[in-house]
Amino acid sequence: MNMSQPGLRRDEQARGRIRQCRASDFYSILAIIEEAAEAYRGAIPEDCWHEPYMPEEALRNEIARGVSFYGYEMSGELIGVMGWERVLNALLIRHAYVRRSAQGRGIGTLLLDRLRDTYRDQWLVGTWADATWAIRFYQRNGFQLLDAPVAARLLETYWAITRRQMEVSVVLACPRLTDADAAALIAASIAETHLIKPPGGPAEGKP
Repeated sequence: MNMSQPGLRRDEQARGRIRQCRASDFYSILAIIEEAAEAYRGAIPEDCWHEPYMPEEALRNEIARGVSFYGYEMSGELIGVMGWERVLNALLIRHAYVRRSAQGRGIGTLLLDRLRDTYRDQWLVGTWADATWAIRFYQRNGFQLLDAPVAARLLETYWAITRRQMEVSVVLACPRLTDADAAALIAASIAETHLIKPPGGPAEGKP
């Protein structure tokens, strides 16, 4: 992975590193999510928005369920995080956020590259349909925005969210998925649940 990204000065590259987050990082992760998620205010329908955006108990439950995080650390301080969770036969990106003061400098791309370099699986990410900046970020980094009928089937299979959340969410995939690929992925996940205990059930909470 090329650590030289536009937006990060040479001295910042020297002081920055990606690492797996530890239990002691919990409150830093929570603070980054809460600060950066403010951008979603107005993009998330009022009937789906709540404060705090990420309650402490909800994050603890997600981590206990299997969500893990990579963080971008600069001068000993976490300034960006990206979580992931294995659900059945796919990997879901969960909570990708960078502190507002560090946004636009390639940190999200660095974290995404590290995840995909480490785990060469089928990646899925769900986000809000009106969060156009988030959709563009994933598209710039090789993710495919899926058609609504395919996205709906994937949301039903890999996420445990309300019908209303499904209506206002989209799904992106990397590697790219044709309709047939998505159908095969879902069929394989169903078959897997009949053969072995799955490593994770549908992801709860936000898309």
